[in-house]
Amino acid sequence: MKGKEYTIYFIITSLLEEVALVAAVLWLLPKLNINIPLWGLALMAAGLGAYSYLTSKLSKEALDKKPVISPDIDSRGKTATPLTPNGYVRVNNELWKASSVNSTIDANEEVVVVGIEGMTLRIESLERILLSNYEN
Repeated sequence: MKGKEYTIYFIITSLLEEVALVAAVLWLLPKLNINIPLWGLALMAAGLGAYSYLTSKLSKEALDKKPVISPDIDSRGKTATPLTPNGYVRVNNELWKASSVNSTIDANEEVVVVGIEGMTLRIESLERILLSNYEN
């Protein structure tokens, strides 16, 4: 959805939510012998408006973010959880399920993607790769 379309959609849906709130407070609740003063209605409407505004901004940011299709082999990242041998890594600011190739890797260690199996990344410790390259 483009910026202008999203804004129009947000305004229309927010107005419909506000109308539903006003209808419930002025029509439905008095039938149940629940009376809310107008200043209470105004506070509820302001709160709903602020909530709608905040959620629209956060969802717009999420919708505008370009997805990463898949990290490439040799992409670098950091472990989010220990890999014993399975866990999670953060590559290109995205959280991925991962499994260590041949050792346990602690959290917050730099890693390299050495393979991909479905939606699981095969990971090797960067330190281990550098050491093996140095020895050769």
